[in-house]
Amino acid sequence: MKAVFGLGNPGLEYGLSRHNVGFDVIDLYRKRHVPRLKARLIDSALVYKSRDLFLVKPMTYMNASGEAVKRVIDRFRIAHLDVLVVYDDLDIPLGEMKILAAGGPGSHKGMISIISALGCEDIPRLRVGIGLDKRPADQVDYVLGKFSDTEWEKIYPVLERSVEAIATFRTEDINTVMTRFNRRRRVVNDD
Repeated sequence: MKAVFGLGNPGLEYGLSRHNVGFDVIDLYRKRHVPRLKARLIDSALVYKSRDLFLVKPMTYMNASGEAVKRVIDRFRIAHLDVLVVYDDLDIPLGEMKILAAGGPGSHKGMISIISALGCEDIPRLRVGIGLDKRPADQVDYVLGKFSDTEWEKIYPVLERSVEAIATFRTEDINTVMTRFNRRRRVVNDD
């Protein structure tokens, strides 16, 4: 069994915010691959369980995501390498994504919580870029804010690509997923 944890904050006021792209990816994956799958609240997380994959939305709020992630991993005995955490990242430009097999949390409080709860950094993750060329002065307001129409045009293809990465992760190891999805797309100049 594998598990994909999409990070976000529960509640309508946070819906479709930049900080909730992890939830958005889980919802889009469900819509495309398992539309009839019903959720159960298990250990502070909304869990969608299919034959070979858990799709999980922690309901503990972003900064305490580790509590729910650890409980689900422990309850279902999921190996850390069979986990993929999907979350927003200010350090990656809007419209890009990056998949890693392990590493530190950076400044992301959800990943800080997860790494602290699990006691290791060997946790595969899919980082969805929400960053701007010029970092906003109030980062909290920015990440909790909604995408503009122009930003949606840039972020939606990344959400779709993230869904493809999850579909690959379901049957392949993280190194295969990284090789396939971390390739930079060449920009062709028609000048």
